[in-house]
Amino acid sequence: MFEGIYVAIPTPFKDGKVDEKALREHIEFLIESGVNGIVPCGTTGESATLSYEEHEEVIAITIDQVKGRAKVIAGTGSNSTKEAIELTAYAKEAGADGALLITPYYNKPNQEGLYRHFKAIAEAVDIPIVLYNVPGRTGVNMLPETVARLSVIENVVAIKEATGSTNVATEIVNLCGDKIEVLSGDDLTFYPLLAVGGKGVISVTANIVPDRMVKMYRAFVKGNIDEARKLHLELYPLHKTMFVDTNPIPVKTALSMMGRMEKEFRLPLCLTTPEKEEIIRKVLKEKGVL
Repeated sequence: MFEGIYVAIPTPFKDGKVDEKALREHIEFLIESGVNGIVPCGTTGESATLSYEEHEEVIAITIDQVKGRAKVIAGTGSNSTKEAIELTAYAKEAGADGALLITPYYNKPNQEGLYRHFKAIAEAVDIPIVLYNVPGRTGVNMLPETVARLSVIENVVAIKEATGSTNVATEIVNLCGDKIEVLSGDDLTFYPLLAVGGKGVISVTANIVPDRMVKMYRAFVKGNIDEARKLHLELYPLHKTMFVDTNPIPVKTALSMMGRMEKEFRLPLCLTTPEKEEIIRKVLKEKGVL
């Protein structure tokens, strides 16, 4: 259902508000580059500091701009099951193709709590659900065995696997088979995850070079493994640089250098250091982006 290059988009701000013009133009740039889908209101979209009204606004603008030319997986996660259900219900009503649901952060549920959280959402809203496991940011790790329990629920269709571990991805593939699609949530391990059965990526780097990410993925699925590996290695320095500071600070800084959006963040996120900004500028020049 969800295979290929999906882009975790930043939320452009201007003078403290969502910059609709920049958002629409960036989405158009990505679609014209051949990506398979757009993912608004995830970690990269600074969802934690969007108001509910802004959250719904960004999802609605994205769906309207895409106009069915790619799939939209709306970020609707929360550390409150009730809030996650409400956001997911809105995404379905707005016409999203799926919902991306992060593991509840801060309250640190155990594995049974994680299972019940996602089960409750899946039962409440009939929309394809993409689980999202990123323990480095949430403080909680959903084990492959819990993913396997959830994979038997009909509308739990994929997982964004962002532990950075090919071992974890391999365990999920072994336990779940074709019941669930594994999408890389970490550009650095996208190529290795394809090799163990991953079906795609929800990418940060694709905001910068969507055409190259698409080319790498297409080479792999066509069996041109050497070409795919070469493209992965060429992109690797850019992947690393997108995490030289807390995501989405580097990617938004890069996009501002490209003239695509303002370099504006919501506190507690803020500008990176001049030294790190120079690292970003240097790799963009080396990769022919600037």
